[in-house]
Amino acid sequence: MIGILGRKIGMTRIFSEKGMVIPVTVIKAGPCSVINHRKEEKEGYIALQISFGKKKKANKPIAGLFQKMELEPGILIKEVRVNREELEKYPIGSNIDVDIFKKGDYVDVTGKSIGKGFQGVIKRHHFKGGPATHGSMSHRTPGSIGSTNAAHVWKGTRMAGHMGNRKVTIQNLKVIEADKEKGILLLKGGVAGSRNNLLLIKKAIKK
Repeated sequence: MIGILGRKIGMTRIFSEKGMVIPVTVIKAGPCSVINHRKEEKEGYIALQISFGKKKKANKPIAGLFQKMELEPGILIKEVRVNREELEKYPIGSNIDVDIFKKGDYVDVTGKSIGKGFQGVIKRHHFKGGPATHGSMSHRTPGSIGSTNAAHVWKGTRMAGHMGNRKVTIQNLKVIEADKEKGILLLKGGVAGSRNNLLLIKKAIKK
């Protein structure tokens, strides 16, 4: 499905024609440069390789790739699976703008969630916690994780550990507005990550 890269600006709210409040995420989306084609004959699949933004200092392999096409290196490079018609529609060097979406469309947004560091089981897995009074010395500990019968920790046991900072996809977000002139996309609801988080926005698969 055709998609575009963008940067999360923040959240706000707008009012519908009936006066209802709609919470929206504001995204600076595109323009994205098409820097390469992935073809079924060579790579085994069809995709567009696109870049977003401008990178001040790029390493030699990235700088060389963009130098061939006489483009400035981008800060984010992604591949978007497309069909053969869309591959031919966007030749190398062309741009993908926010007008690939229109009001009322549904999209899937992929980004990196906010990192929360090392967290305990109550915050990470919503454990209940131990007694708060009567001399209890176990308030926020995970408690027993097994028995001597198994003699090992079962795979998938919920324990304390690193939380957040992982790839998250929010599905079926409604497009409230797509402004090509300003390159702004308004989506109903929230997306992963904090402000300035880089995002991949694609047409929804399940809608």
